[in-house]
Amino acid sequence: MEEIKIKTNNRIELIDIADKVNSILEKSKIKSGLCLIFCPHTTAGLTINENADPSVKSDIVDMFKRIIPTNTNYQHAEGNSDSHIKSSIFGSSLSIIIEDSQLQLGTWQGIYFCENDGPRQRQVWVKIISN
Repeated sequence: MEEIKIKTNNRIELIDIADKVNSILEKSKIKSGLCLIFCPHTTAGLTINENADPSVKSDIVDMFKRIIPTNTNYQHAEGNSDSHIKSSIFGSSLSIIIEDSQLQLGTWQGIYFCENDGPRQRQVWVKIISN
């Protein structure tokens, strides 16, 4: 298992970590298998989405701010219930097929760490499994 360390700068942001995951895959020398990516945080998550147009990231962040507001009548006393909800929507893990030593992502796809309660120091765990 490998760890990616991430420093976030905003309360809500999407950070493309595909290059870091690809570096881990390259080091593994695995030709075929599965890449498992896990986020061990309850107020952050992971997603795969377009990485060609940066407005996609800002649209996702803006929409989340509108549909899941920071301050409303949440019962969770810590004041970050919106972050937990957003993270549940994104999810905590991804599985990506590996063929010919390459992650099998679509042409425009990136792998995003989704911060919902930043800024913070975060980590993501990556496990490469050979078949």
